[in-house]
Amino acid sequence: MALLKKQPRSKFYELLQAQIHNEFNASQQYIALAVWFDAEDLPQLAKHFYKQSVEERNHAMALVQYMLDTDHHVEIPGTGDVRNDFSDVTELIELALQQEKDVATDIQQLAKAARAEEDYIGEQFTQWFLKEQVEEISQMSTLLNIVKRANGNLFEVENHLHRESVGDGGADSGMPPVAGGAL
Repeated sequence: MALLKKQPRSKFYELLQAQIHNEFNASQQYIALAVWFDAEDLPQLAKHFYKQSVEERNHAMALVQYMLDTDHHVEIPGTGDVRNDFSDVTELIELALQQEKDVATDIQQLAKAARAEEDYIGEQFTQWFLKEQVEEISQMSTLLNIVKRANGNLFEVENHLHRESVGDGGADSGMPPVAGGAL
């Protein structure tokens, strides 16, 4: 029996596959943050990061759907290492902000690869994710500022999150379709 040789994928599709891993890993990291907040009896922060985890999962599944829609083989990866130990709240929010900045860089590389390959449909697909990263970075920057201004009074941070809406909660109607449906 002859094995079928897979056609080499473009750089854009290799980066998409890698981004699926990154989004699932971000989802797992946000679960770890949420659980840490839950263990510290900070329900609003926990709720916020549980939602962030679902949002990242939906991003991964939107990438999966795009690859399926464009007739590309998809491999669902494991996730990378997840940090679980922290000494204070600021560390968790700083990690989340850095994670969002890293994802923004990854998405920019996706858009750049699509453009370089003259894959205009792929480039258009990345535009929603670029816009999303602006919102994600802004949201985490604001949350970090709130935590720093609270100066250790986490009750104030909890009140802020209870009172104010931070981010869109993944409810952007322009989001690409999600494999299996968005959660």
